[in-house]
Formats: sequence, structure tokens, C-alpha cells
Amino acid sequence: MLAGSLDLDRDVGLKGAGGKKRPNLVKRTTEDGVTFQSYRDGALVTLTPESSVAAQKKLGADIIIPFDQLLPYNASPEEVEHSLHLSHRWEERSLAAHRADPRGQAMYSVIHGGTDQALRKKSIDHLTALPFDGHAVGGSLGKTREDLFELLRFVLPRLPSDQPNHVLGIADP
Repeated sequence: MLAGSLDLDRDVGLKGAGGKKRPNLVKRTTEDGVTFQSYRDGALVTLTPESSVAAQKKLGADIIIPFDQLLPYNASPEEVEHSLHLSHRWEERSLAAHRADPRGQAMYSVIHGGTDQALRKKSIDHLTALPFDGHAVGGSLGKTREDLFELLRFVLPRLPSDQPNHVLGIADP
């Protein structure tokens, strides 16, 4: 198992989901991708949709998650909508990279839109029309458990029932 072979605090310097504090290593986000600063040596590293897919393929992932942008729950409506469209473009590029060399691996879309139902519906309509193998509910899922449950009550019935559906980033602090 991949997770068992990594000491994420030592090897990556980040904590996982569940509200753990992590340093902000993102230096720049553009249409091309995201530039991070290495916590080890300060070098700048750019991750693109294509390089993200390549890395997951190299690791032998069974399910590949396309490159997307995760905003905090308190992002402005304008930021959420901009991020939704950027994530859709990145997901389309990720899907193209994946389909060029599927290797028997699956790729799930990541449904975005924060807690805004109209944006979630826009994301569902856009991404379920593309040839993903399944779908994940991602992005900001709200601040409280009730926010999460309300979001899932809206989103899950709108996802295809003939494909796998998954919720990303669920954890308690």
C-alpha cells in the first residue's frame, strides 16, 4: 500500500485532511498549473495537469484524481466561480493525458462549486458529460457537518448511479 510506505510528515512536510495545519507552499497559480516552493531546499516546482497524471500513473494508482484547485470554505463567490472554471479546464487536460495512456487505471472527475448549489449543478452537468470512469465530490465541502450533509443531499442524487461516486476530504479534526 502506497500510504504505508510514506512518512508524510517527514517525506512531504504536510498533514492530511481533517483540519491539520499545513504550510502554504503555493507560490503561483496560472492556467498552466501551480508553482510550489520546496520545503526541503526552497526550489520552485511547477505541477501541471499533465505532470500530476504522469506522477499518479508512475505510482500505479488504481484511481487517478485529476488536477484541480481547492479553495478554503470562506472563499468569495467570485473566487469559487473562477476556481470552478479553472478546475474544469485542468480536469479536461488531465482526462486527455489519462486517455492517451489509460493502463487499466480509472480517472474520476472532481465536482466543484463550494457550497453554491448552482455552481455545483454547473460542475455536475459539465463533468458528467465527459468520459470519466467515476465522480468525486471535492472542493470546499463547507465549514460544518451540516454544511457537508446539505451539500451531499444536493449533489449525490444528481450524479450518475451507474458509475462509482466518492466523497473527497472527509475527516474530523
